[in-house]
Amino acid sequence: MLEQQERFEYCNNIVALFEKSLKKLIKKNAQKYYIGVDLGTACTAIAVFDEEKKPVAGAYRWSNVVRDGMVVDYIGAVRIVKEMKEELEEKLGHSLHYAATAIPPGTMSVDGGVVKNVVEGAGFEIAGIFDEPSAANALLKIEDGAIVDIGGGTTGISILKDGKVVYVADEATGGHHFSLALAGAYQMSLEEAEEFKRKKESHQEIVPVLKPVIEKVASIIMEHAKPYDIKNIYLVGGTSCLTGIEKIIEKSTGIATYKPDNPLFVTPLGIALQCLKETEAS
Repeated sequence: MLEQQERFEYCNNIVALFEKSLKKLIKKNAQKYYIGVDLGTACTAIAVFDEEKKPVAGAYRWSNVVRDGMVVDYIGAVRIVKEMKEELEEKLGHSLHYAATAIPPGTMSVDGGVVKNVVEGAGFEIAGIFDEPSAANALLKIEDGAIVDIGGGTTGISILKDGKVVYVADEATGGHHFSLALAGAYQMSLEEAEEFKRKKESHQEIVPVLKPVIEKVASIIMEHAKPYDIKNIYLVGGTSCLTGIEKIIEKSTGIATYKPDNPLFVTPLGIALQCLKETEAS
Protein backbone atom coordinates (compact mmCIF):
# COMPACT_ATOMS: atom_id res chain seq x y z
CA MET A 1 0.00 0.00 0.00
CA LEU A 2 2.84 2.39 0.82
CA GLU A 3 4.29 1.77 -2.63
CA GLN A 4 0.99 2.78 -4.24
CA GLN A 5 0.75 5.92 -2.09
CA GLU A 6 4.24 6.87 -3.24
CA ARG A 7 3.25 6.11 -6.84
CA PHE A 8 0.35 8.57 -6.57
CA GLU A 9 2.36 11.23 -4.74
CA TYR A 10 3.15 13.26 -7.87
CA CYS A 11 -0.41 12.92 -9.17
CA ASN A 12 -1.99 13.88 -5.83
CA ASN A 13 0.31 16.89 -5.44
CA ILE A 14 -0.52 18.20 -8.92
CA VAL A 15 -4.26 17.67 -8.40
CA ALA A 16 -4.11 19.46 -5.03
CA LEU A 17 -2.31 22.39 -6.66
CA PHE A 18 -4.94 22.48 -9.41
CA GLU A 19 -7.77 22.47 -6.86
CA LYS A 20 -6.08 25.42 -5.19
CA SER A 21 -5.88 27.23 -8.55
CA LEU A 22 -9.63 26.78 -9.06
CA LYS A 23 -10.21 28.95 -6.01
CA LYS A 24 -7.44 31.46 -6.55
CA LEU A 25 -5.09 32.12 -9.46
CA ILE A 26 -1.65 30.77 -8.58
CA LYS A 27 0.56 32.61 -11.05
CA LYS A 28 0.40 35.21 -13.82
CA ASN A 29 2.85 36.38 -16.47
CA ALA A 30 4.24 33.00 -17.46
CA GLN A 31 6.20 32.89 -20.71
CA LYS A 32 3.83 30.28 -22.11
CA TYR A 33 0.67 28.51 -21.05
CA TYR A 34 -0.33 24.95 -21.90
CA ILE A 35 -3.98 23.96 -21.83
CA GLY A 36 -5.89 20.71 -21.50
CA VAL A 37 -9.58 20.64 -22.44
CA ASP A 38 -11.59 17.66 -21.21
CA LEU A 39 -15.11 17.36 -22.69
CA GLY A 40 -16.67 14.98 -20.22
CA THR A 41 -20.19 13.61 -20.12
CA ALA A 42 -20.93 15.22 -16.76
CA CYS A 43 -18.06 17.68 -16.37
CA THR A 44 -16.16 19.84 -18.84
CA ALA A 45 -12.83 21.06 -17.48
CA ILE A 46 -9.91 23.21 -18.59
CA ALA A 47 -6.49 22.95 -16.92
CA VAL A 48 -3.75 25.54 -17.50
CA PHE A 49 -0.06 24.76 -16.89
CA ASP A 50 2.94 27.07 -17.05
CA GLU A 51 6.33 26.28 -18.55
CA GLU A 52 7.45 24.84 -15.20
CA LYS A 53 4.88 22.04 -15.63
CA LYS A 54 2.71 23.27 -12.77
CA PRO A 55 -1.03 24.06 -12.85
CA VAL A 56 -1.66 27.79 -12.44
CA ALA A 57 -5.35 28.15 -13.28
CA GLY A 58 -8.40 26.15 -14.22
CA ALA A 59 -12.14 26.01 -14.56
CA TYR A 60 -14.86 23.40 -14.81
CA ARG A 61 -18.60 23.20 -15.44
CA TRP A 62 -21.11 20.45 -14.83
CA SER A 63 -22.73 19.93 -18.22
CA ASN A 64 -24.68 17.52 -20.41
CA VAL A 65 -23.25 18.35 -23.83
CA VAL A 66 -21.71 14.87 -24.16
CA ARG A 67 -23.58 11.56 -23.96
CA ASP A 68 -21.90 8.15 -23.88
CA GLY A 69 -18.62 9.72 -24.94
CA MET A 70 -20.10 11.55 -27.96
CA VAL A 71 -20.82 15.27 -28.36
CA VAL A 72 -24.62 15.65 -28.58
CA ASP A 73 -24.86 19.44 -28.15
CA TYR A 74 -22.18 21.00 -30.35
CA ILE A 75 -23.27 24.62 -29.85
CA GLY A 76 -23.56 24.14 -26.11
CA ALA A 77 -20.13 22.51 -25.93
CA VAL A 78 -18.49 25.37 -27.84
CA ARG A 79 -20.23 27.93 -25.64
CA ILE A 80 -19.10 26.30 -22.38
CA VAL A 81 -15.47 25.93 -23.48
CA LYS A 82 -15.40 29.48 -24.87
CA GLU A 83 -16.85 30.93 -21.66
CA MET A 84 -14.23 29.16 -19.54
CA LYS A 85 -11.46 30.21 -21.94
CA GLU A 86 -12.50 33.87 -21.70
CA GLU A 87 -12.82 33.63 -17.92
CA LEU A 88 -9.28 32.23 -17.62
CA GLU A 89 -7.84 34.77 -20.06
CA GLU A 90 -9.30 37.58 -17.96
CA LYS A 91 -7.80 36.15 -14.78
CA LEU A 92 -4.40 35.55 -16.38
CA GLY A 93 -4.33 38.77 -18.40
CA HIS A 94 -3.07 36.68 -21.27
CA SER A 95 -4.52 35.11 -24.41
CA LEU A 96 -4.64 31.32 -24.44
CA HIS A 97 -3.81 29.77 -27.81
CA TYR A 98 -2.74 26.12 -27.87
CA ALA A 99 -4.79 23.38 -26.27
CA ALA A 100 -4.84 19.59 -26.34
CA THR A 101 -7.92 17.50 -25.78
CA ALA A 102 -8.86 13.84 -25.41
CA ILE A 103 -11.56 11.39 -26.40
CA PRO A 104 -12.60 7.90 -25.27
CA PRO A 105 -10.24 5.23 -26.65
CA GLY A 106 -11.04 3.95 -30.11
CA THR A 107 -13.47 6.77 -31.00
CA MET A 108 -11.14 8.96 -33.07
CA SER A 109 -12.84 8.09 -36.37
CA VAL A 110 -16.30 8.51 -34.87
CA ASP A 111 -16.07 11.65 -32.74
CA GLY A 112 -12.48 12.92 -32.85
CA GLY A 113 -13.27 15.49 -35.54
CA VAL A 114 -16.25 16.84 -33.61
CA VAL A 115 -14.25 17.27 -30.40
CA LYS A 116 -11.49 18.99 -32.40
CA ASN A 117 -14.07 21.33 -33.92
CA VAL A 118 -15.50 22.16 -30.49
CA VAL A 119 -12.10 23.14 -29.10
CA GLU A 120 -11.21 25.12 -32.22
CA GLY A 121 -14.66 26.71 -32.26
CA ALA A 122 -13.97 28.02 -28.76
CA GLY A 123 -10.87 29.80 -30.07
CA PHE A 124 -8.04 27.37 -29.40
CA GLU A 125 -5.52 25.92 -31.81
CA ILE A 126 -5.30 22.15 -31.38
CA ALA A 127 -1.93 20.85 -30.17
CA GLY A 128 -3.00 17.21 -30.01
CA ILE A 129 -5.85 14.76 -29.44
CA PHE A 130 -5.24 11.79 -27.14
CA ASP A 131 -7.24 8.92 -25.72
CA GLU A 132 -8.39 9.71 -22.20
CA PRO A 133 -6.73 6.96 -20.13
CA SER A 134 -3.39 7.47 -21.92
CA ALA A 135 -3.62 11.21 -21.26
CA ALA A 136 -4.28 10.46 -17.60
CA ASN A 137 -1.06 8.46 -17.51
CA ALA A 138 0.93 11.63 -18.12
CA LEU A 139 0.03 12.34 -14.49
CA LEU A 140 -0.08 8.80 -13.11
CA LYS A 141 3.18 7.64 -14.74
CA ILE A 142 2.18 3.97 -14.70
CA GLU A 143 4.54 1.47 -16.34
CA ASP A 144 2.42 -1.68 -16.18
CA GLY A 145 -1.27 -2.28 -15.55
CA ALA A 146 -4.67 -1.03 -16.65
CA ILE A 147 -5.70 2.61 -16.45
CA VAL A 148 -9.49 2.71 -16.32
CA ASP A 149 -11.23 6.05 -16.90
CA ILE A 150 -14.80 5.73 -15.60
CA GLY A 151 -16.44 8.84 -16.92
CA GLY A 152 -20.02 9.98 -17.09
CA GLY A 153 -20.90 8.02 -20.20
CA THR A 154 -18.21 5.44 -20.89
CA THR A 155 -15.49 3.36 -19.31
CA GLY A 156 -12.19 3.69 -21.15
CA ILE A 157 -9.38 1.19 -20.66
CA SER A 158 -5.70 1.43 -21.55
CA ILE A 159 -3.39 -1.52 -20.96
CA LEU A 160 0.26 -0.61 -20.44
CA LYS A 161 3.34 -2.81 -20.64
CA ASP A 162 6.78 -1.33 -19.93
CA GLY A 163 5.33 2.16 -20.15
CA LYS A 164 3.76 1.65 -23.58
CA VAL A 165 0.08 1.42 -24.41
CA VAL A 166 -0.53 -2.00 -25.96
CA TYR A 167 -4.33 -2.02 -26.02
CA VAL A 168 -7.23 0.45 -25.68
CA ALA A 169 -10.98 -0.06 -25.44
CA ASP A 170 -14.11 1.87 -24.55
CA GLU A 171 -17.53 0.69 -23.42
CA ALA A 172 -20.75 2.68 -22.97
CA THR A 173 -21.19 2.18 -19.24
CA GLY A 174 -20.41 4.98 -16.80
CA GLY A 175 -21.75 7.51 -14.35
CA HIS A 176 -24.90 8.14 -16.40
CA HIS A 177 -25.90 4.52 -15.83
CA PHE A 178 -25.19 4.93 -12.10
CA SER A 179 -27.57 7.90 -12.08
CA LEU A 180 -30.25 5.93 -13.92
CA ALA A 181 -30.04 3.24 -11.25
CA LEU A 182 -30.38 5.83 -8.48
CA ALA A 183 -33.27 7.60 -10.21
CA GLY A 184 -35.16 4.32 -10.40
CA ALA A 185 -34.38 3.24 -6.85
CA TYR A 186 -35.22 6.57 -5.23
CA GLN A 187 -38.00 7.69 -7.61
CA MET A 188 -36.20 10.94 -8.42
CA SER A 189 -35.34 12.75 -11.64
CA LEU A 190 -32.09 12.04 -13.45
CA GLU A 191 -30.85 15.54 -12.57
CA GLU A 192 -31.60 14.95 -8.89
CA ALA A 193 -29.84 11.59 -9.05
CA GLU A 194 -26.74 13.22 -10.56
CA GLU A 195 -26.55 15.75 -7.73
CA PHE A 196 -27.25 13.10 -5.10
CA LYS A 197 -24.45 10.93 -6.49
CA ARG A 198 -21.90 13.77 -6.30
CA LYS A 199 -22.42 14.34 -2.57
CA LYS A 200 -19.78 12.41 -0.69
CA GLU A 201 -22.02 12.15 2.36
CA SER A 202 -24.47 10.12 0.23
CA HIS A 203 -21.95 7.51 -0.85
CA GLN A 204 -22.28 5.10 2.07
CA GLU A 205 -26.04 4.93 1.44
CA ILE A 206 -25.98 4.60 -2.34
CA VAL A 207 -23.08 2.18 -2.86
CA PRO A 208 -25.24 -0.92 -2.13
CA VAL A 209 -27.77 0.33 -4.72
CA LEU A 210 -25.02 0.90 -7.27
CA LYS A 211 -23.11 -2.32 -6.61
CA PRO A 212 -24.63 -4.20 -9.60
CA VAL A 213 -23.61 -1.39 -11.96
CA ILE A 214 -20.12 -1.25 -10.45
CA GLU A 215 -19.83 -5.00 -10.94
CA LYS A 216 -20.87 -4.49 -14.57
CA VAL A 217 -17.95 -2.05 -14.93
CA ALA A 218 -15.69 -4.65 -13.32
CA SER A 219 -16.82 -7.27 -15.84
CA ILE A 220 -16.03 -4.85 -18.68
CA ILE A 221 -12.56 -4.31 -17.28
CA MET A 222 -11.98 -8.06 -16.98
CA GLU A 223 -13.21 -8.73 -20.51
CA HIS A 224 -10.57 -6.43 -21.96
CA ALA A 225 -7.75 -6.93 -19.44
CA LYS A 226 -7.79 -10.71 -19.00
CA PRO A 227 -5.61 -11.53 -22.06
CA TYR A 228 -2.86 -9.25 -20.72
CA ASP A 229 -2.45 -10.76 -17.23
CA ILE A 230 -2.31 -7.38 -15.50
CA LYS A 231 -1.47 -7.11 -11.80
CA ASN A 232 -2.91 -3.67 -11.03
CA ILE A 233 -5.89 -1.51 -12.02
CA TYR A 234 -5.77 2.29 -11.64
CA LEU A 235 -9.04 4.22 -11.61
CA VAL A 236 -9.57 7.79 -12.82
CA GLY A 237 -12.58 9.77 -14.04
CA GLY A 238 -15.41 11.45 -12.16
CA THR A 239 -17.36 8.28 -11.44
CA SER A 240 -14.28 6.83 -9.72
CA CYS A 241 -14.82 9.43 -6.98
CA LEU A 242 -17.53 7.17 -5.56
CA THR A 243 -16.28 6.06 -2.14
CA GLY A 244 -15.29 2.41 -2.09
CA ILE A 245 -15.71 1.76 -5.82
CA GLU A 246 -12.14 0.49 -6.00
CA LYS A 247 -12.85 -2.15 -3.33
CA ILE A 248 -15.85 -3.55 -5.23
CA ILE A 249 -13.90 -3.65 -8.50
CA GLU A 250 -10.96 -5.34 -6.79
CA LYS A 251 -13.22 -7.98 -5.25
CA SER A 252 -15.01 -8.58 -8.57
CA THR A 253 -11.87 -8.80 -10.71
CA GLY A 254 -9.44 -10.32 -8.23
CA ILE A 255 -6.95 -7.65 -9.34
CA ALA A 256 -5.45 -5.05 -6.97
CA THR A 257 -7.27 -1.77 -7.66
CA TYR A 258 -6.19 1.75 -6.70
CA LYS A 259 -7.21 5.35 -7.28
CA PRO A 260 -5.65 8.76 -6.52
CA ASP A 261 -7.12 11.17 -3.97
CA ASN A 262 -9.34 12.95 -6.53
CA PRO A 263 -9.81 11.03 -9.79
CA LEU A 264 -12.03 13.75 -11.32
CA PHE A 265 -9.25 16.06 -12.47
CA VAL A 266 -6.54 13.55 -13.41
CA THR A 267 -7.50 13.39 -17.10
CA PRO A 268 -7.70 17.16 -17.84
CA LEU A 269 -4.40 17.68 -16.03
CA GLY A 270 -2.84 14.83 -17.99
CA ILE A 271 -4.12 16.39 -21.22
CA ALA A 272 -2.46 19.71 -20.31
CA LEU A 273 0.83 17.91 -19.65
CA GLN A 274 0.51 16.20 -23.03
CA CYS A 275 -0.09 19.62 -24.60
CA LEU A 276 3.12 20.87 -23.04
CA LYS A 277 5.01 17.83 -24.31
CA GLU A 278 3.61 18.14 -27.84
CA THR A 279 4.31 21.88 -28.03
CA GLU A 280 7.88 21.46 -26.76
CA ALA A 281 8.51 18.75 -29.36
CA SER A 282 7.26 20.86 -32.27
